Formats: sequence, structure tokens, C-alpha cells
Amino acid sequence: MAKVLYITAHPHDETQSYSMAVGKAFIDTYKEVNANDEIVHLDLYTENIPQIDLDVFNGWGKLQTGQAFEALSADEKAKVSRLGELSDQFVNADKYVFVTPMWNLSFPPVMKAYLDSVAVAGKTFKYTEQGPVGLLTNKKALHIQSRGGYYSEGPAAEMEMGHRYISIMMQFFGVPSFEGLFVEGHNANPDKAEEIKANAIARAKDLAHTF
Repeated sequence: MAKVLYITAHPHDETQSYSMAVGKAFIDTYKEVNANDEIVHLDLYTENIPQIDLDVFNGWGKLQTGQAFEALSADEKAKVSRLGELSDQFVNADKYVFVTPMWNLSFPPVMKAYLDSVAVAGKTFKYTEQGPVGLLTNKKALHIQSRGGYYSEGPAAEMEMGHRYISIMMQFFGVPSFEGLFVEGHNANPDKAEEIKANAIARAKDLAHTF
């Protein structure tokens, strides 16, 4: 039995969001094919995802100097503890499915906050004399992303930073298998939007059988 983190970063649901519609088609089909797997949905817009702020730095600093957890302020305790929960949950999962729209060439800021929360030395990577080395060498990941324009090829491909960022982070963590499933062009070609969406949903269902 595998544990799958289904990580969504969109304030809308599948009735209004192309990425969420394709993500739902994927995860519903995955559940049918892998009935014994555990699937945990992290809706980053409703989850508590602390930003790395002054409370976090102060809390980490106190712990690193040997102070007891009880020495932290209430805010420091809450944020440091939650970050620890998120990183432990990420490490203990076997597969990751990220679902995001492209916003301003990247993804919603809450996804960056989440990735920051799981980028922890000693958990997802380690420092060595040869540089950082990823520790998640037995995982796999998928990114489902909607793009109103076309960014898979051509001049605009160099401008896409959301999928590229997640790809780099997965490499940094040592994840050996990372795929992308893109829904693109529905704003550029609104007359083909439903066809684009339907094709992406079909591809998502197919991919769910092999992921």
C-alpha cells in the first residue's frame, strides 16, 4: 500500500478551475485503480502553511542553541511544530501529486510556502562535502498544471517558472520520477477550451493507471 499526497493550490474547485478538474479526474481514477492506497488531500488554501518568518527563525535559533522547546513563545511553538508536521508527512509519503494553475508565469504563493516547509536538511536532503544530496530516492511525483497560453514549446517555454521550479525541487530532493501533465491554450483559444479540457482529463485518467 502506498501513501499519496494530493496537494492542490487553487482557491476554486473543479467546477471553475481547469487544473482542479483534471486533478480530480486523475485522483478519482487513481483511487479506482489503487483501492488499497492511502490518499491524503492537502488543500493549501485551507491548510495551515506557516511562512518562514521571524517567529520561525527565532524558534529554530533557540532550538539550535540547545534551548528546550518550552522556551519558545506560543507563536514560535505553533509555527515550528506545524512545519515539522508538514515535513514529516511529506517524507513519509510515497507519491506526490501537485495541482496548480499558472499564475504570473509561476504558481500561487501558497505552493512556494509549502515547498519551503518541506525543504528541510536532514529530512528531504542533506549537505555533504560534494554539495547537497537528495534523500527521497524512492518516491515519484506528478505536477498537473493549467496554462491559459502555450508554454510547452516556442519562445514562451523559457518564461514558464512554476513547473520548472517544482521539477528542480524534486531533483533537489532526489525524487527519481517526475512527470508533468499540462492543460494549456484554453485562454488563447477559447473556442477550443472544452476540447482542451476534455483531452487533458482523458490523459489524466490514462496516466492514473500507470502512476
